[in-house]
Amino acid sequence: MVSEEVLRTHLQELRRGTVVVASLVALHRPDYGYALLQRLAAHGFAVDANTLYPLLRRLEDQGLLTSEWNTEESRPRKFYRTSDDGEAVLNRLLDDMTAVRTSVTDLIEGAER
Repeated sequence: MVSEEVLRTHLQELRRGTVVVASLVALHRPDYGYALLQRLAAHGFAVDANTLYPLLRRLEDQGLLTSEWNTEESRPRKFYRTSDDGEAVLNRLLDDMTAVRTSVTDLIEGAER
């Protein structure tokens, strides 16, 4: 029997890349970090804040997200949105995810190439 730790490690690796895709999709609509955490969790992406906030900063540094501060509320919040470059990268990632899914399905079903 495979240990829970081994399984957890592989699940973490699988989800690591999908969180980038999920964040770029979710941030078509501007949102701040905590709300994004909640929205991702509601859709099955349980992400730790210590993972998400550095990811948001990295995606912003790469030009895949834009951000602006909303200071109209009592607590200032930084809102993120997927940039045009982020949309282009997202489309490529989604294409690749589709190709990977097709390949894995073919393997499961025993399709010959």
